[in-house]
Amino acid sequence: MELYKEIFAHALTYGQIQFVFPCNEDDILKVTENICYQTLQKIKAVIEDDSLDDNECFYKIEEIVCAFEDIGCAGLGRHDFG
Repeated sequence: MELYKEIFAHALTYGQIQFVFPCNEDDILKVTENICYQTLQKIKAVIEDDSLDDNECFYKIEEIVCAFEDIGCAGLGRHDFG
């Protein structure tokens, strides 16, 4: 599934957004772009966190993976450490 469709489906499923149908593709794209922007802000904050040294880089990457999972875009098995 295309990334924007995954994000939109997740937002609808978990009640993060409400839509009155019918809605058009522009509405879907605007919502998805907003969610993506918020996620990029989270990722940027993780990358800029100077309180962690290079040995803790794994945890920075973990936070980025979790940011994607929060919007319904899992790592397709990459985050299954069990």
